[in-house]
Amino acid sequence: MTSALESVTEAAVQSEEQQRIHVHNPATAEHLAAIQIATSTDVDAAVARATAAFESWSKTPVVKRCRILFTCKEALEQRFDEIVACVIAENGKSHADAVGEVRRGLEVLEFACGMPSLAKGDYIQDIANDIDGYVFKEPLGVVAGICPFNFPAMIPMWMFPVAIACGNTFILKPSDKCPLSGALIVDIMQASGLPEGVLTVVHGRREVSELLIDHDSIESISFVGSTPAAEAVWKRATATGKRCQALGGAKNYLIVTPDADVESTVENIVGSAFGCAGERCMATSVLVLVDDCSKHVDELIKRAADLRMGNGADCNTQLGPLINKEHRDRVAAWIEEAVKDGAELILDGREAHAEGLDQSCFLGATLIDKVTPTMRVAQEEIFGPLLSIMRAASVQEAVGFANSSRFGNGASIFTRSGAAAHLFRNTIQCGMVGINAGVPAPMAFFSFGGHKKSLFGDLKVQGTEGIDFYTKRKVVTERWIGDADVWE
Repeated sequence: MTSALESVTEAAVQSEEQQRIHVHNPATAEHLAAIQIATSTDVDAAVARATAAFESWSKTPVVKRCRILFTCKEALEQRFDEIVACVIAENGKSHADAVGEVRRGLEVLEFACGMPSLAKGDYIQDIANDIDGYVFKEPLGVVAGICPFNFPAMIPMWMFPVAIACGNTFILKPSDKCPLSGALIVDIMQASGLPEGVLTVVHGRREVSELLIDHDSIESISFVGSTPAAEAVWKRATATGKRCQALGGAKNYLIVTPDADVESTVENIVGSAFGCAGERCMATSVLVLVDDCSKHVDELIKRAADLRMGNGADCNTQLGPLINKEHRDRVAAWIEEAVKDGAELILDGREAHAEGLDQSCFLGATLIDKVTPTMRVAQEEIFGPLLSIMRAASVQEAVGFANSSRFGNGASIFTRSGAAAHLFRNTIQCGMVGINAGVPAPMAFFSFGGHKKSLFGDLKVQGTEGIDFYTKRKVVTERWIGDADVWE
C-alpha cells in the first residue's frame, strides 16, 4: 500500500518532470538532455537583461557590432562539425542535410556582417531653400524569435544575426522538440565576445511562446511553424501592437514537361521531396507531369526506392527518421487516406527498413500516383517523405493546379522550353520560384517567404526585408538658420 509520503514524493517528481523537456534522438531513441522549461519569472528576467543590454548595444557603432559578429562567425566555423552533430542527434537529419542546414545559417550571419553597407539611409540635399532631408534606420529594441523543430540551427540564424546586427537585442525560443542546436550556437556566440543580454535563450512549449508574444517590453515577434500556428501568432502579436513576421506551411508543386532531362530532373525531385525526410517548408509534395513523362516516373520509382535509410550520423544515410513516432504515424495515415480516396500507391515507404534501428520514427520514400486536386492529400501540408503525382495536359493546367492551393510558398518547373518557363514564372502564385531547381530556397541576401497562407505579415526573413523588419525609419528635415560667414 502506498504511503501518504510516497504519494507526495511521487507527485513532486511528476511536477518536476512536467517542468522539463526531454530530448531524444529519433533514430536511436537515445536520451540526449533534459531541459528546464522557463517560468514567467525566467522570461521576465530574460527580457530585463535584454532591455538593459539594448541601451549600450544599440549605441555601439555598427562597424564594431559587425566586428564582434565576424568573431562569432569564426568561432562557429571552428565548431562547425559539433553543430552538425547536434542537429543530426536531435533532429535525425542525414549528415549531408545537416551540413547544408548549418552552412545556410552561417550564410545569413555572413550577410548580417555587411550591415554597415546594408543599413545605410537616404539623403537629399536642398529639398527646399536651405533645407536638407534624410532618413536613417534605428533598431526596434528587444525582439524575439520562436522556432520550429525542422531546422534547429538554420531558422534561428534566419532571425537573430540580422536583428542584432541592426542593434536590437534578441530572445530565442527554440523548438521544444529540438532545443539543443540553437542553444549551442548561442553559447558559442556568447563565449566569442557578444555582450551579455544581446542574445538570450528561453526554453519551453506553447506557454512560453505566449509569454513572449504578450510581453509589453518585446517589440517584434518572428515565427516559423504550421499555418494555423502562424496565423494565431500573427493575430495575437499584432493585437498588442507588435510587429510580426509569421511563416506558415506550404504545399509546393513541381511541374515537369516531357522534354525535361530525365536524370537531372529526377535527381532534383528526389532531393526536394525526400531531403530532410520531407520535413521542410520547401519540400516538393506534389509532382505534376505534363503529357507523357513515363520515363521520369520509372526512374523516380527506382531512385526513391534505393534511398538508404538510417541514422544520420552514418554519412552513407540518405533518408533519416521523422521527428517522433506520433508524426511518423500521422504521415502514414495520409498514405492510407489517399489510397482510400482512389490514389494509386506505387512505392510504399511503410515497408522500408532502417537496419539495426528502432523503426518507430522511420518512414521510407513514398509515391502515390493518380492524385486529383480534390483529394485532401493534394491540399494539406504533409511534412513527410510522401510525394503525390498528378497529371496535366498542359503547363497552363499544371499551373492552375498549383494556384488553386491556399498555400503559396514555393514552386518549380523542369523544362527545356523557354516559353514554358516564362509562362510558369509569370503566372505561378508563390513567393519563391525555381526553374530547373528542385528547392528554390533563396540565398541569404534575398528574402525568404511565401504568399497566401504561407506568410502572415508584410516582411519576410533574410535579405533587405529582414533589415526593414528589424528597424524603424526616422525621417529628418533639417534647416540651419544664420549667416554662412559667422565663423569668419
